[in-house]
Amino acid sequence: MVSLQQQVLRTDASGMPLEWIDYQQAVRLYHGEQVAYTCGTPLYRVRGGINSRTGRQSVVDVNSIIATHGTNRSIHKDYVPPLNNATLFRRDAHVCLYCGNAFPASDLSRDHVTPLSQRGKDTWTNAVTACKRCNNHKAGRTPEQAGMQLLAIPFRPTHAEYIYLKGRRVLADQMEFLQAHFPRSSPLRERLRRS
Repeated sequence: MVSLQQQVLRTDASGMPLEWIDYQQAVRLYHGEQVAYTCGTPLYRVRGGINSRTGRQSVVDVNSIIATHGTNRSIHKDYVPPLNNATLFRRDAHVCLYCGNAFPASDLSRDHVTPLSQRGKDTWTNAVTACKRCNNHKAGRTPEQAGMQLLAIPFRPTHAEYIYLKGRRVLADQMEFLQAHFPRSSPLRERLRRS
């Protein structure tokens, strides 16, 4: 068994990844008979109270991936995940897309390729990870205006890619499951294949 901090991947009944949940949320879903099926490896064995009639203790085995009844029709091909620095930095592997060096999150910032001051938008396709030095040097200019080269084209993650980006300590079986939902042309799929 693993640390109680390990997240469980929740999907809908069709297998579409929905979110990361903790073991307590997973147990509530099992107890409420909302789990349609499970995949992946067993993570936890949670023991509950003892039944006064039978004298038996309740036990719930929680797997790394659980599918809950129903489907989520709100996730469609035009889904745009919320943009935040943590997932942006993870999308770009904590690498400054100007100098190419890796940094801890505390030394990174969100840079707008077309600056907001030049009518750029705060979107996935206009935002990249930049170290503070490069971001300060670029200032309110485009990369061309600042004489800087962008090392990768920013992209908007799909819902499954976004779920991966939000995960902490993604297990191998969860990763395999999520990657099956990534587009074939996904830059994230290619990066993970190389690492």
